[in-house]
Amino acid sequence: MSPGPVARYLLICALALLAAAAQASVGWTQIAGSGSDGPITVFYPSSSTAAPVKQGPYTLDVAAQGRPVRGNGRLIVMSHGSGGSPIVHSDLARGLVEAGFVVALPEHRGDNWHDMSMVGPKSWKLRPVEISHAIDAVLHDARFAPLVAGSRVGMFGMSAGGHTALVMAGGRWSPSLLLKHCESDLAQDFQSCVGLASELRGNLFDGIKKTVALAVIRHKLDDNTWYSHDDPRVKAVVAEVPFAADFDMQSLAAPRVPLGLVRAGQDHWLVPRFHIDAVRSACTSCEMVADLPNAGHGSLLSPQPVGLTGLAAQLLGDPPGFDRRQVPAAHAQIVQFFRQHLLP
Repeated sequence: MSPGPVARYLLICALALLAAAAQASVGWTQIAGSGSDGPITVFYPSSSTAAPVKQGPYTLDVAAQGRPVRGNGRLIVMSHGSGGSPIVHSDLARGLVEAGFVVALPEHRGDNWHDMSMVGPKSWKLRPVEISHAIDAVLHDARFAPLVAGSRVGMFGMSAGGHTALVMAGGRWSPSLLLKHCESDLAQDFQSCVGLASELRGNLFDGIKKTVALAVIRHKLDDNTWYSHDDPRVKAVVAEVPFAADFDMQSLAAPRVPLGLVRAGQDHWLVPRFHIDAVRSACTSCEMVADLPNAGHGSLLSPQPVGLTGLAAQLLGDPPGFDRRQVPAAHAQIVQFFRQHLLP
């Protein structure tokens, strides 16, 4: 049976959109954040010509301030990890743009590459609202408002950004749960509790480090409040190596939207059994978007962070045996998750 005129028309429109997306370059711009929010970096389909753009030690092949064109009509907001920046997620952003998405990456206040004064729960309380503000900013920008639908937004987060992603999927967390975790599992998940401040070396000083760490943690995490945030515009979420030990896992048993997980088996910063594996056990409906047994905490960052030394380099660098050719494939699986859940 041959297709009717309406079906033929829709097919022609779909093919035209695919052809336009294939010809588009990756545009790049920034939108000012509202109030005290940081700037929002936006990657998007553009009809302008791409050229090398230097951003610190990185070079991006983008159409800076290029003319936006319509892609698939959907927006993805991304949340970077502690001390992070939009640039180290730009290869994933590029893959999303090439699939037709507009991608917005807010710089989280007090927890970014040039300001780490609020790392941890202080930042985690603000981040979900900053995601909502970033959605607002894109939808109110005259360049992008006609090109994206605010009713079906995707959200991706990595590490501390993964914590934000779990909140956006309907999870609730409390500093008191993190305190409980650190009191019971400090030695097994030390970096989750102290970050880059110190490390256990298996010597006589470890006992002192643990005593000092617990004293600081008990002072900082004296808060039984439950924290959550709801933005009904967010319809699909991916959490990559998320910080999750402080969540009420029952709140993640039935996420309010499709929730995808990305796991790194050699994550020594956020030990999987206390974080992503706990989420996976609680959430039977969650989809394992990518599970990389040999990957480390920062293995899917691309381009990779440069200039790291000491413990940061050890925790974010690739473990022995990790093949970076797995990175584009994992990114493609994330793109496919959002295509599946956000497009008709």
